[in-house]
Amino acid sequence: MAEIKFEDALKRLEDIVDALENGELPLEKSLKIFEEGVKLSRLCNKILDKAEKKVEMLVRDERGELKLKSFEPEGE
Repeated sequence: MAEIKFEDALKRLEDIVDALENGELPLEKSLKIFEEGVKLSRLCNKILDKAEKKVEMLVRDERGELKLKSFEPEGE
């Protein structure tokens, strides 16, 4: 799949879900766009994982100095 922006991938994925929920597509077309949706879903997850790893936040250490710290979501 060519390089695609997250927002564009998500929009296309939403369009695919709408089309599949509508239920008016022939089986072959439904399977084809379902497969595309799975690929887009994986791509979106990959982009989000990559972005999460880049997020950093400033925190103060015990001396009150600002330090960079990697972002860790709650519950991990």
